[in-house]
Amino acid sequence: MGSLRLTNISGINLKQNPLNTDGDLLRVVNCDPTHIGAWKKRPGFITYLGTPDNSEVTCLFNFTRNNGTQLWTYRVSGGSLYYSTQGTGAWTICGGGTLTNGAFTSPGFLEDTMIIGDGTAATRHTTNGTSFTNTTSAPVAQFFTDFQNRIWAGGTASSEFYSNVGTPTDWTNDSSSISIPGPGKINHSFKANDRLVIPKNSGVMLRYDGDNLMDLATNWGPSSPQSLSSLGKYSFYLNRYGVFGFGGAEPEIVSNQVEKLIYNDTGSAIVGTAFDNAPGVAHRYDYILSVGSIADDLTNEPINNAALLYDYRLNDWRTYSLATRPTSWLSFADNVGSQQLVFGDSGGQCYQMAGTAVTDNGTAIQAVLEGFIHGGSFLEKKWNWGRFLFNPGCEANVQVALTDTFTKDNKVWQSLGQAKDGVVEYHFPSDSRGRFLFYKISDNSSAAKFEWYGMELDVDLIQR
Repeated sequence: MGSLRLTNISGINLKQNPLNTDGDLLRVVNCDPTHIGAWKKRPGFITYLGTPDNSEVTCLFNFTRNNGTQLWTYRVSGGSLYYSTQGTGAWTICGGGTLTNGAFTSPGFLEDTMIIGDGTAATRHTTNGTSFTNTTSAPVAQFFTDFQNRIWAGGTASSEFYSNVGTPTDWTNDSSSISIPGPGKINHSFKANDRLVIPKNSGVMLRYDGDNLMDLATNWGPSSPQSLSSLGKYSFYLNRYGVFGFGGAEPEIVSNQVEKLIYNDTGSAIVGTAFDNAPGVAHRYDYILSVGSIADDLTNEPINNAALLYDYRLNDWRTYSLATRPTSWLSFADNVGSQQLVFGDSGGQCYQMAGTAVTDNGTAIQAVLEGFIHGGSFLEKKWNWGRFLFNPGCEANVQVALTDTFTKDNKVWQSLGQAKDGVVEYHFPSDSRGRFLFYKISDNSSAAKFEWYGMELDVDLIQR
């Protein structure tokens, strides 16, 4: 049969029959793509500022003044709103920063003013970034979007209100509302293709151009308003059918490859309540969604504190298993223009993903790539040797399991060795026989990260 050379290996695809393509990855945990079809261990995270209280961080957002030099990041926890000057100063409670404990709060921006609300407390605004004033004429609302030089507000029922043109604090003059038909209440709003898109928590979505309200005739709107985030002109969010993208015409499902992690027959995918409040964020070219602990029903391997990551450029999926579960996310350009990724947890601490960090705030990161090889035949095979290509000095380990089935309990993993030399070759034991080969590349170190570029295997068919 000869050698099998496997490179350009894409991310998770649990929807495709694994017998179709050799080398497909069944699990990608705590790894990121590097080059095309190569993989590296993800960076870790460090603490981001302190803990002004020990309550869950329900939301994170930022405000940059029109002068382009003043920046604040914000957190909401324990019913209080805190700011950090330039995103580096200590958390400080905002003037007028008392909100509803546990409620999701979101901002809107217009004319150098930020307006916020949680759907219960009074809507309020700031122009200086640190002190908030009740917007006395504004409706109580939870979601705010700037559209056609107005702020649009909704989220408590089925009315979408709008402010005066160019004046986010004036809700009396040239201000009114439109009624959004269909079951459920408004659970966010966002812009797409120069239209205002208004979803409801029933999945109904409508699109408004300033004159006409169009029903998109779908129930594929966001189930979790916290999951909604935009990457360029494209928005992503979670629905009970999967992760969807929206570019202005109609929702498109983008999560087919990881369907078994969203729902499956064993009940080990996303739990029902997480569909209502899972937080997500678009960061650089990834959409990241925190979904709790999950497992697919093919490998049956758990992923604790899981985040699903969708690479928009490559149409590829992967997963993170984080040392603490994110309850909110923020991607923002810091005071020197670098894009930063921050998340909060249930204990009141925020963390920053850092390219130089090799642990999750001191906890070792366990990275795993697991794939499947059939060698183009279902006949029994003799596996002779394998050659794997890594970056020199890494601490990755290579394991294989030879089986005739997909049953997890039948995988007896054999360690072939470390990959610190970069290009490593392992000879299999003389009795290495099986129809299929599962391979696993793992790293649980707190030192150098690995990069894996591909492999070559020598195998013979056993003729009967």
